[in-house]
Amino acid sequence: MTVATITFHRHSPPQIHPRETAGRYNRLRWAMVWFSQVIFYGTCWLRWDDRQAVLFDIAGRKAYLFGLVLWPQDALLLAWVLVLAATALFFVTALAGRVFCGFACPQTVYTAIFRWIEARIEGDHLARARLDAAPWGPAKLARRGSKFALWALVAGWTGITFVGYFTPMQPLLTDLAAGAPGPWAGAWIVGYALFTFVLAGFAREMVCLHMCPYARFQGVMFDADTLTIGYDQPRGEPRRPRGARQAEPAGDCVACNQCVQVCPTGIDIRDGLQYQCINCGLCADACDTVMTHVGAPTGLIRMMSAQPGGQAAHGYWREIARRLRTPRALAYLAVMAAVSLAMAWQLATRVPLQLDVLRDRQSLAREASDGRIENSYTLRLLNMRETARSVAIEVRDLPGGVLIGPAVQAVEAGRVSTVSITVTAPPGEHRQQPLRLQLRALDGSGDRAEAASVFFNPR
Repeated sequence: MTVATITFHRHSPPQIHPRETAGRYNRLRWAMVWFSQVIFYGTCWLRWDDRQAVLFDIAGRKAYLFGLVLWPQDALLLAWVLVLAATALFFVTALAGRVFCGFACPQTVYTAIFRWIEARIEGDHLARARLDAAPWGPAKLARRGSKFALWALVAGWTGITFVGYFTPMQPLLTDLAAGAPGPWAGAWIVGYALFTFVLAGFAREMVCLHMCPYARFQGVMFDADTLTIGYDQPRGEPRRPRGARQAEPAGDCVACNQCVQVCPTGIDIRDGLQYQCINCGLCADACDTVMTHVGAPTGLIRMMSAQPGGQAAHGYWREIARRLRTPRALAYLAVMAAVSLAMAWQLATRVPLQLDVLRDRQSLAREASDGRIENSYTLRLLNMRETARSVAIEVRDLPGGVLIGPAVQAVEAGRVSTVSITVTAPPGEHRQQPLRLQLRALDGSGDRAEAASVFFNPR
């Protein structure tokens, strides 16, 4: 009987150092790096009406999105945004596999930035492998120290930028310059910077393989129509090196292994679809370069589907158009359209004025000297606009109901005002009577808000 043995080594596996390559997929990856980071690093510096244009003010319990101010009462909008983002991610995955992982995921973006810095300081993939194996000395210490210092600068500025979306950026930098950013801001800057430094500098694609939950379940969203990076096996096999191609029949693959050398996860795409593949397309770029050099058609490795029509060498956009007409893609598009319409309707019907009514529980009802019944209430008036305004308080649905005291109240910009009022009415036949209080803005905007409560009569 044969017994299989597994040998465990005490040392960790070597770091993967992929070879750099050029091509359309690599250009697209770097275009996404620039696009995403210009938005991330630049948006927090935009101004709007003497304030930061995009700010999630946790202490003030509101969010500024250019001219839109959102409050906790608008949490349903956040739910719609999350549903829309998740559906869009599922749609892209069903359409083109893990293309989000390979081009737009923050882990991929920052890994590309950190790896570019590493290559500029330590050299190409062979030089970096030699440096890994070399003993520690002044030269290695200088190179690694320079690399870590630049990584720390990028990670540190990333942490500051992240916190700058929750604390106004300019006061935050002033506090940092003074050495007093505050415990919460300081902890988040250090934590996010360390998070970026470790994950982008050391974990890299291991996050995609072993930590990311999206990588675990997106395989169930693949089908025969999904476009993924694949190897055209009928065309490429049998693979032969260039020097051995005349003696035996050979396919277009020259067994150069360039596709393996450029892969950030270290797989061989010629072995078929594997869960480690993040659809970055670098293997296709490397293969196209080799095919051009040997005078063979490009596209031996390309985006393709498992359908017979998806094997065509230059049918990428035709495959996209066909995939958009499949039931799954149409279902995702319908969900995204419905969610977008729901968000648009909620924004269009949103009234930036709200009213909450709290009863005075210490005294449910009291009888005045003229025989009328009085009830006390506490009103919370929320003005969601960034300008102060006056509102009129009106009593509705209570026969003979009258407000005692000033019916017009001033509410500050973007604040909650608390007002105590008393409502009086003739005695009713029932213990409880319905009551509705209404706010009407006096600034000509037409904003109205109302809340229901109960008017009590003594027994």
